[in-house]
Amino acid sequence: MGILTNIVAADEDELESIVDSLRPVDQWSGIEKRGIDTAKIATLHSLLTGDEFDLAVSLYEPVAGGEAAIVLRLADEVLEKLAGYEEDALDAVAAELAATEEFEFEGWDEEEVHTLVLELADLARIADSQGQVMFVWMHPLLT
Repeated sequence: MGILTNIVAADEDELESIVDSLRPVDQWSGIEKRGIDTAKIATLHSLLTGDEFDLAVSLYEPVAGGEAAIVLRLADEVLEKLAGYEEDALDAVAAELAATEEFEFEGWDEEEVHTLVLELADLARIADSQGQVMFVWMHPLLT
């Protein structure tokens, strides 16, 4: 079983609407990817903040859940770093992220991870400019 993930920029009070959505990227600015799970989000958090992985994982308990999907809230510090980093810094984060066990084990190549990091940074800039937060909506896929 895989995971379909939508990461969206939204107002804090839109959480319940995101939980109930069948595909949040249809209603909010965001990206859709397969295979992004809590461990990958926590790994990104650790790389950007310097927090230990175990601490990062503990920060990503679901903030809401529906019948099938769960929703996490990306930490403000992660959003701020993604929004503020220049391209060279984002390139370095992507290279380091691609070399982690969480991404290597599932066969993500460096270009896929690089694209993901750049898309997340663009989305973080949108969220930051509009005073929004970023939510990670995850839905299991039956394969």
